Amino acid sequence: MLDAIRWDTDLIRRYDLAGPRYTSYPTAVQFNSQVGTFDLLHALRDSRKARRPLSLYVHVPFCANICYYCACNKVITKDRGRAQPYLQRLEQEIQLVACHLDPNQKVEQLHFGGGTPTFLSHDELRQLMAQLRKHFNLLDDDSGDYGIEIDPREADWSTMGLLRELGFNRVSIGLQDLDPAVQRAVNRLQSLEETRAVIDAARTLQFRSINIDLIYGLPKQTAENFARTVEEVISLQPDRLSVFNYAHLPERFMPQRRINSDDLPAPAEKLKMLERTIEQLTAAGYRYIGMDHFALPDDELAIAQEESTLQRNFQGYTTHGHCDLIGLGVSAISQIGDLYCQNSSDLNEYQNALASSQLGTSRGLLCNQDDRLRRAVIQQLICNFRLDFATIEQDFNIDFRGYFAQLWPQLQAMAEDGLIELDREKILVLPAGRLLVRSVCMVFDAYLEQQNRQRFSRVI
Repeated sequence: MLDAIRWDTDLIRRYDLAGPRYTSYPTAVQFNSQVGTFDLLHALRDSRKARRPLSLYVHVPFCANICYYCACNKVITKDRGRAQPYLQRLEQEIQLVACHLDPNQKVEQLHFGGGTPTFLSHDELRQLMAQLRKHFNLLDDDSGDYGIEIDPREADWSTMGLLRELGFNRVSIGLQDLDPAVQRAVNRLQSLEETRAVIDAARTLQFRSINIDLIYGLPKQTAENFARTVEEVISLQPDRLSVFNYAHLPERFMPQRRINSDDLPAPAEKLKMLERTIEQLTAAGYRYIGMDHFALPDDELAIAQEESTLQRNFQGYTTHGHCDLIGLGVSAISQIGDLYCQNSSDLNEYQNALASSQLGTSRGLLCNQDDRLRRAVIQQLICNFRLDFATIEQDFNIDFRGYFAQLWPQLQAMAEDGLIELDREKILVLPAGRLLVRSVCMVFDAYLEQQNRQRFSRVI
């Protein structure tokens, strides 16, 4: 089975290194200020000519309360009025971007992230969706993949009803942990009842998919109390689960400085949490998709992985990697053909640019042939746990072993350690290597040696 995982503590300890999550290759660390608005407009024109389908990501940065573990781009405020100036600039961006695209380019995927998207009032959500529908070709037959991130403390039945009415059919629910001591340590008090109410609403209103996010490695967590959280979450029967490893990087993310590092679980305890979680989810019928993600066997991600069509982009694992991804809002990232570009992560800079009728693009990267080749290799490994050399050779007109001759000793060492099977035709990530697939991908990352590894979380 594709989802088979073999737990090997010795291998995990040796290969559990800090490295990228490969939502892109090259990663965002490589973005530079030489890429700007002109490059984005050129890429949008190419997208229009090719009439490629679209995936829209909309970033809503506001949160009413701070979660100490959070590394997202956010603005903490109790003042709901701060959303209106932002929405005005966001609507300007929508208009400026959309006029360079073809009205017939269908939006197959839409995702609202943040922050807390439901920080917006019902009227503001209606207004924003109306603008998106006015300027983009959003589907109205519920066949699109239209998702939104939900904080159950900021949503109720009426909110869920509004979201369904507006066309959303997927929800991703932040939960993290149910233990009150852990919740207090990270400043996120959220009851099981609040979460269950949102899930009950989503099911009653026929949302197509429910995802729940959990984090292991938070302060005050133990293998025993996290197992209780996982048990409760399984009883909620989400279609997908994301079980993230908490990366404590207080030098980079200021809110994390409020976490007492003495309260963090030891590395051995974190490993116990993950091992127990995998056992629980596997016993409950969930399949390991890869990179912290689990799904029920009838979920689109699991089916795509079976059919070797699963892909990965800035929205994580997806079945819409063939779409051009348009990022809207502060810090949002676009991937259009071979161009990556990102809006300014500073709210004032972003809003000031649009106030001057300029797009908020601040940095990015245009992939070269080597980037495209390595991106294809990493995509195959991280999505399907398999890489057939013939496919890469045919697509890029290379001899695989010759092109990557310098990497062969590292791959052979991984094969000897039991992470992968390596022969003249393929790389197969073995059950003992699937939890460590990031480490396999890192072998093919041409930029990694130049980078500060402290910027990345550990594999596990």
